Formats: sequence, C-alpha cells, structure tokens
Amino acid sequence: MIRVCPATLLLTKDEPTIVRHLLRSRTLHRVRQGVYVRDAEWDALEPWDRYLVRVHAVASTWSAPVFCLESAAALQGLPVFDEARDIHLLSDDGTTWREGDVWVHGSRDTRGTVDEDGFSTTTLIDTAVDLCRVLPPAFALAVADNAVRGLHRNKLKFDFGSYGRSQSNRRGLRQLDWVQERATHLAESVGESVSRAVIGWLGYEPPELQAEFHHEGENDRSDFYWRRSRIVGESDGWGKYDSDDPQEVKAHFANEKRREDRLRRHENGFIRWDWSATMKWRRLDEHLRLGGLARVRPVQASLLATLTDNPRSLPRGRRAKAFASKRGSATPGST
Repeated sequence: MIRVCPATLLLTKDEPTIVRHLLRSRTLHRVRQGVYVRDAEWDALEPWDRYLVRVHAVASTWSAPVFCLESAAALQGLPVFDEARDIHLLSDDGTTWREGDVWVHGSRDTRGTVDEDGFSTTTLIDTAVDLCRVLPPAFALAVADNAVRGLHRNKLKFDFGSYGRSQSNRRGLRQLDWVQERATHLAESVGESVSRAVIGWLGYEPPELQAEFHHEGENDRSDFYWRRSRIVGESDGWGKYDSDDPQEVKAHFANEKRREDRLRRHENGFIRWDWSATMKWRRLDEHLRLGGLARVRPVQASLLATLTDNPRSLPRGRRAKAFASKRGSATPGST
C-alpha cells in the first residue's frame, strides 16, 4: 500500500487563487516549483515525512515518474533515515541525469516495477536490495528486516546475496551477504534493527529477539533477551509510543512501567536505551556493560565508525554509482 501524503499539497496549476492568496499572507512553504504546503503542516512534520511530501510533489508535477531507492522506500513504508537529500527516479532509457534535486538513474540491470494507487515504483525487493548496497550497514539491516517482515507475512523467502549476484552490478555484494546472514522478520522497529547491529559490533553476544515471559499471571515480551545471563533489553524509539491522545500515551507508559517492574523482579537485569544511545554507541556500550553483560569478542571499530545520524552526508554520486552497473552510464558529479 502506497503511503499517502502527510500534508495537503497545493498546486498552482489546480488552485491558483488560493495559492496566490496564501503566498501574499506568507503562510506557505514551497516544496518545489508550483507545489506548496501550509507552513503549519510542514513545521509539524518529521524529517522523513517531509521527504515523503517532496516525493508526492514530484509525482504531482512529473510525467509518469517511476520511483526508486529512498523515494520508493518512502512510498512503500520501508525505513527512510532523516530527510533524504534527493528524489530518485528510474530512467526509461538507461541514461543517468539530474534536474535540481531529482536524480534519474540508468542501469543495465532490469528492475521490476509495480503500479499502485496511481504511483509507479520499483518492487519492494528491488528497492530493498538497491538500498542495502549503498546505505551504512546498520541502516541497510533495518531496511532488510522490514522487507523480510513483509515477505514473512506472505510466507515468502528471499536471499539478498543471491539476488545481488544475479545482477551485473557488483557493488555492495559483501554487504548484501552480511545483511542476508542477519535479516529477520522478528525485528519490529528500526531501533531494534540498528541496535542489533551495534550490539554485535560492540562484541556482545547476539540477543534472542521477542522472547516471551510468563510472570505473575501476565504474558510479556521483550525486544532483546540474553538468556544465559537472564538480562532483558529494550530499544525505545521511532514511533513506539506515537499517539495523538495524551491519555493513551499516559496509559501506555503506566503499563510499560508495570511490565518493566515485573520483569526486573523475575529476571537478573533490565537494560533500556534510546535511539540517541544507539547512534552514540559508547553510551549503548555503557548501558550494556553496567546492565551486567560482558563482551564475548573484540569490538569492531571500523563498523562502529559507519554509524551516522545523517546518511545524507554520503557523497551525492555514491547512490547513483552503486545503483548503476559497472558498464552503465557515467554519473555527473560522482566520486
């Protein structure tokens, strides 16, 4: 299902009078030429939802665009990190070119496309594989986990490494293999996926996911569980407590506090961390160590160095080069 636009688009071509009036009152945010949203709506959006608005704006102004990479991911509900810098489209003639913030990607590899709700995108599998080639590895794992979760619901299996090797594009194959070894439908959030990667790089034993507990007549579940140590781990973040109802949020936190107290009474430890601690991995390391866990292997500093709160800081040409095959068209500005 295509994600709907999280703000109301106002197109000059459709509502010129309203747009002119609001422009005079300085209450509009320009998304792109001829496309606006009200300032109040734009200001209330999370960065990834602002990106989705930009994708919808391109869909409203370009002729028959086919979205790929982060743009397809935003529409398909795959993870998008922060507000991606560019809009990505699939070329219909194999050439790669750029217009403003829109990259049109050519490739020698054929990609499947789907048409849904008036939008054309690369298939979920092609979108996930393309992103897993180029994203920092922890973020690639989050994309893979999300895709595998969808496939699992439909009782389908998929091998990222094998699929990557079926294409002429040879970039990112080792990362596709790495993702394939770790991707699971059991990870229920981006925070869990990225935390799992960081926990491994820090040298700790891989935790069991979605372990179930039966204490005091209640059935509980945890994000992570180190069974040998009997230590529970929880990764909070990214919409886990998302609600517009203050009473609902209050009730959620009260129930969560009771659940945590119950698990603390019956297990040897309970460790909780947030997205910031995951990205600033030394803080997560401290949480895990003080919570009673011990390293079982050396720290992988080179992989920890790939963590960044802003994947947009990757060179502009990197995605285009990794998307195209080795024999594909040259990418302007690539490095």
